[in-house]
Amino acid sequence: GFDDGMRRRGKDGVRLDFMMSDGGLVPHDGFGGHRAVLSGPAGGVVGYARTSYGEDRQPVIGFDMGGTSTDVSRYAGSLEHVLETTTAGVTIQSPQLDISTVAAGGGSVLGFSPGGMYRVGPDSARAHPGPVCYRKGGVLAVTDANVVLGRVIPECFPKIFGKNEDEALDVEGSREAFRKLIEEEKTRYIGSGDNPYEGVTIEEVAYGFLKVANEAMCRPIRNLTQMRGFDITTHKLSCFGGAGPQHACAMAKSLGMTKVLVHKYAGILSAVGLSMADAGAEAQEPAVEAYSLVPGSKNETLGTEASRAARFDKLVEKAKAELMQQGYKDDQIVVERFLNMRYEGTDNAMMVSERGGPDGVAGDFGTTFRESYIREFGFALDRRDILSDDFRVRAVVPGPTLSQAPAPARLGKPVSSKMARAYFEGGWKEVEVYKVQDLEPGHEIKGPAIIVQPIATVVLEIGTSAVVTAEENLEITVMQSEKEEEPEMTESGALPVVKEDPIQLSIFGHRFMGIAEQMGRTLARTSTSVNIKERLDFSCALFTPEGGLVANAPHIPVHLGSMQEAVRFQVKYWNSEGREGVCEGDVFLSNHPQLAGGSHLPDLTVITPVFNNGKIIFFVASRGHHSDIGGIAPGSMPPNSKFLVDEGAAIVSFKLVRNGVFQEERVTEILMEPGKIPGNSGTRNLRDNISDLRAQVAANNAGIRLLNQLVDEYSLHVVHSYMNFIQQNAELSVRKMLKDFAIKNGSRHQAVDFMDDGSRIELTVDIDEKTGNATFDFTGTGAQVLANHNTPPAVAYSAVIYCLRCLVGADIPLNQGCLAPIKFIIPKYTLLNPSVTAAVVGGNVLTSQRVVDVVLRTFNACAASQGCMNNFTFGDEEFGYYETIAGGSGAGPKWVGRSGVHTHMTNTRITDPEILERRYPVLLNHFSLRKGSGGDGANRGGDGVIREVEPLRKLTMSILSERRVLQPYGLMGGESGKCGINLLIRRGEVSADGTEGEMVVNMGGRCTTDVVPGERIRIETPGGGGYGLPGSKSITGSKQKTGFIPRAQGRLGQFASAQETA
Repeated sequence: GFDDGMRRRGKDGVRLDFMMSDGGLVPHDGFGGHRAVLSGPAGGVVGYARTSYGEDRQPVIGFDMGGTSTDVSRYAGSLEHVLETTTAGVTIQSPQLDISTVAAGGGSVLGFSPGGMYRVGPDSARAHPGPVCYRKGGVLAVTDANVVLGRVIPECFPKIFGKNEDEALDVEGSREAFRKLIEEEKTRYIGSGDNPYEGVTIEEVAYGFLKVANEAMCRPIRNLTQMRGFDITTHKLSCFGGAGPQHACAMAKSLGMTKVLVHKYAGILSAVGLSMADAGAEAQEPAVEAYSLVPGSKNETLGTEASRAARFDKLVEKAKAELMQQGYKDDQIVVERFLNMRYEGTDNAMMVSERGGPDGVAGDFGTTFRESYIREFGFALDRRDILSDDFRVRAVVPGPTLSQAPAPARLGKPVSSKMARAYFEGGWKEVEVYKVQDLEPGHEIKGPAIIVQPIATVVLEIGTSAVVTAEENLEITVMQSEKEEEPEMTESGALPVVKEDPIQLSIFGHRFMGIAEQMGRTLARTSTSVNIKERLDFSCALFTPEGGLVANAPHIPVHLGSMQEAVRFQVKYWNSEGREGVCEGDVFLSNHPQLAGGSHLPDLTVITPVFNNGKIIFFVASRGHHSDIGGIAPGSMPPNSKFLVDEGAAIVSFKLVRNGVFQEERVTEILMEPGKIPGNSGTRNLRDNISDLRAQVAANNAGIRLLNQLVDEYSLHVVHSYMNFIQQNAELSVRKMLKDFAIKNGSRHQAVDFMDDGSRIELTVDIDEKTGNATFDFTGTGAQVLANHNTPPAVAYSAVIYCLRCLVGADIPLNQGCLAPIKFIIPKYTLLNPSVTAAVVGGNVLTSQRVVDVVLRTFNACAASQGCMNNFTFGDEEFGYYETIAGGSGAGPKWVGRSGVHTHMTNTRITDPEILERRYPVLLNHFSLRKGSGGDGANRGGDGVIREVEPLRKLTMSILSERRVLQPYGLMGGESGKCGINLLIRRGEVSADGTEGEMVVNMGGRCTTDVVPGERIRIETPGGGGYGLPGSKSITGSKQKTGFIPRAQGRLGQFASAQETA
């Protein structure tokens, strides 16, 4: 067989190694598919690391752009590894290089959003049929834009296209496809001003798509560097892949980078890297010991230098033996030692190398860990023990290395092979085309120009110049554009009107979203609690000076509309008569659901004004779920609360930072205040509360810095103009969706659903099919309850804005504009508009999900999802823990329901089992899908999950859940999903033969009880409803499969994949 053939080759003296995702080579008998998922991108990383990182030790960003996706990574002298990644939704635990992948490549499909914004990807034309220019009936893609702009020279390509694969690239076909796209967009335009697609040229549109594609690829590079505390302008950009060199110079300009490197084999650098890779072997073992202790520590597991050396020696021997078994000699092997280290009480372990000191020299593990922690997270926790979780050894036999030749003598400009027309900023240019085989070391070429390599095309933008190095690579210097000046006022004293440009609109959409994303990453990396750092239960967003939502990262949907109300309240509150106003250096804290736009009390919102020349130009805000803020139960999510005071500290408005000073003493008093009420407690996690509040302030400061950079780059007037344009674009998209729906289905629609206690939620939607205005009338909804599933109006707004965004069915900005066409009627003292003193902790996590089900049912969009967040808390006097548990999503007309996911109003992660059991006195006995719990149908609903937890000491455990009585509905004949159930498994009576049985008790939907060791809580979550009659033909297709879309990997991927909502 195949394996036998490998062995025979080995006996014949032919060595056959395979590339792995960690950048190393292994023989065939050590190969495993799960360890090679990213072997191609890993080869590229090794390739640019060996050829681009020089004696100047300038760090390098790797930019590998292919047909369907782009891989981004960083190299600063050593390969950086992660031990867990998520690829296409599948989590793989195996050493892999830290690579981030985005769905943007030469085959990324081009199109327009309903509001006319330029859209690039994430869908791909793929290799077949490919872009239009491939002559196989493909779709418009980035490659087509490069072809019509003359940035790809057809005669320099082999004739391998068309049905018989013997034709050249089809330039006219691409032009015709762009012409049709423009004509279609002219008729679809829904704006109120001049149609921007009247009179626009094919070249202008194609160039616009390139600019948007470049910005989409700049985002992960900004995140990769700035997220981890690196200055992007100090890096050089090494570009490769078939499409990378066409875009690299333009991207370097956008990123503020001044040097671009293009290898002579840029099109196949991954293969070059494979030929230069190390042979590697790893050995690792877990540890439970302290590296260093602070004075007064009670930790008794302190390791010594001798004990660490002994453990490392054992692992070194094991890793070396594996390589020597492959035929390598001891003196060929280089060993690197690592400790996986973290501060006590945190879960962000960092793999620290013994060569992690300055310039890669050996250093003290503890010092290196502290320096790395400060660089990546912005602070050190000097009052906490440093722990070692793992010992790891990596042994390698280094691959071939290239010596750096001295710089060649300058030869001046070479002779070009031809002239060609290419489109750049400002229009068509006559440019010289060079073939790489005609270039010699020392030749200099100024842009604009095109250099043709055998497997790639290099585009030199205006303001760039390239030098051929001694190794025959290209070293490109990029001149940075001057920043925009603030426009001068007209004679009437007004600033000139900024005309909306759809291209700039799309770019600003990326920039605003990127700022909100980086705020989120700052919050995730600077926080300390499991809830925020691991479960990612937070949201970050940008707001207008009046408090309207501008942009939010894809965090927690239930926060979106309500955060806008929270910012608006603070603006109104502090600017009211008798108050001191909003001052520079102030940061506000609030959480009150009914008065201050909060969602529920554990969600603390931190709001910071952004000043420019003494004037507020934006607000930035971050909302994080704190695992405890006091109240009658640990975790501050009591199932049996009846009044708001039962649920913890309530803050209408407090200046958390005043004149730049963090008010720790006063905020501590506020968080401990509930403990003065009989039967209540102050916060049980004060240390985490304070740390996470500081992290929220830091996240806001990151947003302020990035917004100021954006203003410096474009001017305040332009930034504010596009802030308004983006809101208007979202409004137009929602209005169009509502008008189209009303014309097709009628103007009035109604739906009703019930909570498990029988509380009614009723919605009537009236749509004006001429204007797209709509009234969402919740009259008929039941009265507020003497329980905690009352819901503040701000949460109802969040549910509606989320549904509208989903119903549009395209990638549009989610902001204040989505709600502009909507009028709300929510009668007072009902379930969705309760009194100030009503308990609401369950409304945010339970009723919000039912509101979504009602809205989507009103529009006949899809079957119900699990309709619950399955809120599980436990703790005692010393701590509180909180998590939400996934379930099944509802099926729709074109999709099957996903199993074991969070849906709609939340998309947090579940805490990793290892972290859960390490930090808390519990065992996770069972965690799996609940097979068969999804409703049957032409498209089946997703299954829920089963989660079983056992305490190791007496703990108070609480469950707050819904859909334990009423099933998630199916639609269009689809069956309902199964209800959830919460079980307490206790020791039963002892039988006559002395054996002890188990007693299973149904806890109901909401319960708090003490649970002792030996007892277990088992939570079985609801499934989603099915769509279409069971047994009928699947509406998604015969196989019910969904296409693959590239997803992010590495550190960024772990964060980004957690943001995806079903």
